Amino acid sequence: MVKLTISQNPEADALLSNSPLALLIGLVLDQQITLEKAFTAPLLLMQRIGEPLDAKKIASMDPQLLEKAFSEKPALHRFPTAMAQRVQDICEVVARDYGNDASRIWNDAKDGKDLLGRIRKLPGFGDMKAKIFVALLGKQLAVTVPHWREASAPFGEPGSFRSIADIMDRDSLNKVREFKAAMKAEGKARK
Repeated sequence: MVKLTISQNPEADALLSNSPLALLIGLVLDQQITLEKAFTAPLLLMQRIGEPLDAKKIASMDPQLLEKAFSEKPALHRFPTAMAQRVQDICEVVARDYGNDASRIWNDAKDGKDLLGRIRKLPGFGDMKAKIFVALLGKQLAVTVPHWREASAPFGEPGSFRSIADIMDRDSLNKVREFKAAMKAEGKARK
């Protein structure tokens, strides 16, 4: 069994490792907050709604109740209303298009191009986040459809520390943070 360590919280990481929907929700929330907070949020959401994460149930929830679960302190995201809506939107896609099984997004993909295209179509996934998710699936979850590395480039590169796809422990998390800081500094230097 794969054991993800993205959130650095054992209980949250166990959920991410065992629930494809929880992992997908964490990825949706991974923007403008720390990755630890984004990937711990699915566990907190599950606790707040009082049942296992289920795309069909979340998609059909009263939006105000879902927003309340996101807004309760500590809020699951710095933009709880918008992110509650985005999570509800992605759950609707999973329920409708993938038979309420988030893993079908990747398990039914023909190749890397198809997988990347499926992920790009999801609410809240731009090009870079979609490539990072393909890299995470290939590097850590053994989703090795043909040409996944090419589809996830440059994030699928072996031995790199570019993204969450490369986080295996606290040390690799720090290396990813160092890489991101260097990229940010390089971007500022170019301006």
